[in-house]
Amino acid sequence: MPNEVRRCCGGRGTAEGAQAGSRSRLSGLRCERLPDAEEGAAVRGDRPPPPAMNSLEQAEDLKAFERRLTEYIACLQPATGRWRMILIVVSVCTATGAWNWLIDPETQKVSFFTSLWNHPFFTISCITLIGLFFAGIHKRVVAPSIIAARCRTVLAEYNMSCDDTGKLILKPRPHVQ
Repeated sequence: MPNEVRRCCGGRGTAEGAQAGSRSRLSGLRCERLPDAEEGAAVRGDRPPPPAMNSLEQAEDLKAFERRLTEYIACLQPATGRWRMILIVVSVCTATGAWNWLIDPETQKVSFFTSLWNHPFFTISCITLIGLFFAGIHKRVVAPSIIAARCRTVLAEYNMSCDDTGKLILKPRPHVQ
């Protein structure tokens, strides 16, 4: 039965056409046949809704989400600090080399490439800076704030937000009349 619907990934996902007993590529867990799965059935639409959570379970889920978010942002901080230091050092080297390149009287008398050849410190630091920007250093130095901003966008739908460290901020429910 090539078009059977099977549950994979420990019940977290489904796959059409998965063979009985096959292993999921992502988690290595076994796939199982869903009871009464129709061929070509909509996978998401056929599942019953999850059971309602009480407020204690919701609070525990929010705390777990907040812990994971703060842990993830905290783990990004050391790497972000190192990338910022690299960017500062290379920028200062480039600025120093540019200053020496511009105040050199020979720079005005020779061709552009010859003046770059005469100032290897500026040339190397400038190429390094350009390479770092092509490698995405401009995203790496602000990675925690990018993650926090994306989380704020998603959490806004649930009347929540988060600060730059990942702590959740619960907003009051809108008053409906």
